[in-house]
Amino acid sequence: MSAMLPAAVLAWVIALLWVWKAVETFRGLPRVPNLLLPEFDVWPAGEPRVTVVVPARDEADDIAACLMSLVAQDYSNLNIIAIDDRSSDGTGAIMDELAVQEPQRLSVLHVADLPAGWLGKTHALAMGAQHAIAMHQPDYLLFTDADVMFQPQAIRRALAQAVATQADHFVLVPTPIMRTVGEAALLGFLQVMGLWAARSWRVADAKAKRDAIGIGSFNLLRTSAYLSLGGFEALRMQIVEDVTLARRVKEFGLRQRIAFAPGMVSLHWAAGAMGVVKGMTKNLFAVFAFRPVVLLGACVWFAVFCLGPFAGLGFSATRLPALVTLAAIAVLYWLVRRMGGIPVWTALAFPFSAVLFLYSMLRSMVVALSAGGVTWRGTFYPLAELRRSAERLR
Repeated sequence: MSAMLPAAVLAWVIALLWVWKAVETFRGLPRVPNLLLPEFDVWPAGEPRVTVVVPARDEADDIAACLMSLVAQDYSNLNIIAIDDRSSDGTGAIMDELAVQEPQRLSVLHVADLPAGWLGKTHALAMGAQHAIAMHQPDYLLFTDADVMFQPQAIRRALAQAVATQADHFVLVPTPIMRTVGEAALLGFLQVMGLWAARSWRVADAKAKRDAIGIGSFNLLRTSAYLSLGGFEALRMQIVEDVTLARRVKEFGLRQRIAFAPGMVSLHWAAGAMGVVKGMTKNLFAVFAFRPVVLLGACVWFAVFCLGPFAGLGFSATRLPALVTLAAIAVLYWLVRRMGGIPVWTALAFPFSAVLFLYSMLRSMVVALSAGGVTWRGTFYPLAELRRSAERLR
């Protein structure tokens, strides 16, 4: 029994932390507004001008649906700038055809070459923002991705809430479109674990610096705030540019706000669980600033914190805290369903999802180290340059 005492103590510490997170989430998550409610069906005060910036590289399968959902927005004071970022498929031609059909709302920019010292996406975002400010002088800039779908009221409701709360940066949490069991399981795991990274109900608290959330599918920024942050020029080599942007908003003392609206903004992130893993390969090593020691330490933490309770079921000394932990995790799955419609039953796949996530972390590091950099959308970015960029923003 004495030999099991340290394990039992650790098991209870883990259990209490999960229970604390469940209680905190139960109390905090309802404070995040749901824009589907009738009271948010309003027009933005002053009807500020918005320009949507949509970068795309080889997105021929999705770009037309995305742009037409933006054209169909019920908010009139809106322009859309689509950026064809060196696409090798029909993306640019599709954009041009749609721009001819919708000349009042949609314009297109084409990137022929990527300047040195830039990632393709951040360069396209910066180019789109620069053009928007010069041509339309918008009050707000909305940055989104080429595979995102918008319901007609999405921008109006989000903008109205941004204006009402005096937000400099407003995030509308997207709803994932899930086509396989594996996708649902892994995305549900990511939403639950995301509660440890940043608490959405603390985003508006200027003192809660670590609680910063940026999501590439819906980053709405006041133009003056965007310029004060240095724009995407300050994030030239940032792979997780949405997360880094959100952190800078809080560091600069600007007002950040967030809201849910299930189904109002949606996207299909990747095909199948392994498609999600492949997508994370680009991002996860970047989250740890390309530092292997930090990532490996995080892997140990994840293994103990997420898989340890399941191992604890096999021993009498740790069985009770393990059961308490699993109950708290199930409660968290039940709570986060309002964020994006992830089914509660995906809690049953928690240990399998944890294993896949650990594999994704290690894969992200190994692939980047072995290649000496990251290849994304056909462009190679050297690891040394990515590290220098990450260090500059620490």
